[in-house]
Amino acid sequence: MEITEASKAGGGRNEEILPGEIKPAVNEPVPPGMPGPVGVLKELGQTAVPTGEPDIFCMTIIGQIEGHFVLPPHNKTTKYEHIIPQLVAAEQSKTIKGLLIILNTVGGDVEAGLAIAEMIASLSKPTVTVVIGGGHSIGVPIAVSSTYSIIAESATMTIHPIRMNGLVIGVPQTFEYMERMQERMVKFVTSHSRITEVQFKDLMFKTGELNRDIGTAVGGQDAVRYGLMDEVGGIGAALAHLNRMIAAAPTLTNETLPQGGLPQ
Repeated sequence: MEITEASKAGGGRNEEILPGEIKPAVNEPVPPGMPGPVGVLKELGQTAVPTGEPDIFCMTIIGQIEGHFVLPPHNKTTKYEHIIPQLVAAEQSKTIKGLLIILNTVGGDVEAGLAIAEMIASLSKPTVTVVIGGGHSIGVPIAVSSTYSIIAESATMTIHPIRMNGLVIGVPQTFEYMERMQERMVKFVTSHSRITEVQFKDLMFKTGELNRDIGTAVGGQDAVRYGLMDEVGGIGAALAHLNRMIAAAPTLTNETLPQGGLPQ
């Protein structure tokens, strides 16, 4: 640790400089909104701020997807109200050419997960999802919502019927509502992947595969074989495919733009 003496304008105080920390000039303005080294370490888990302006926006969906109810503080969650504004900002950005979405989630709120999946699917820019570790439950629609989907060989995807927490009224309408909600998820997955509805429901209602549950745990190779995912791979394969899609995407100019700007 290095001790430096502050300038006369600072009142002669001694200031501590951490290893690797750059001491700004006395009159050098600090950029607004830029966190210090401690803030960067806390928020990003690293000691150096990424430099440059990459044309690929990376987004992580981890832990449990939090919906309309706040989960306990010891749960690692992804809040959908944080994800949606990031997707809107990435769509509007002129420098971002593609999105890389990394998933390691146990699932969570059905409507929140479907909202994120619909937002990703509606983006006009190329998107690639990578499932590492697991993309379980409502994480399955998010995994297949991108332009191209990749799963790690050791990753798994658990497919099972939807569940309901809290107060359950024992009337036929309750079960009809759950069935309609489940059909929404089935139709989304089958319309954004190569798996058939019959095959997906067969995996969903399979017994004897999971302990004390109904459904199937699908591994990386099987997810590709069933048509859920497009490829077995990792970050390198995802970035390579995303860069190819970005290079193949047509470049819109003022002459080629339709009246009203970019189509949404």
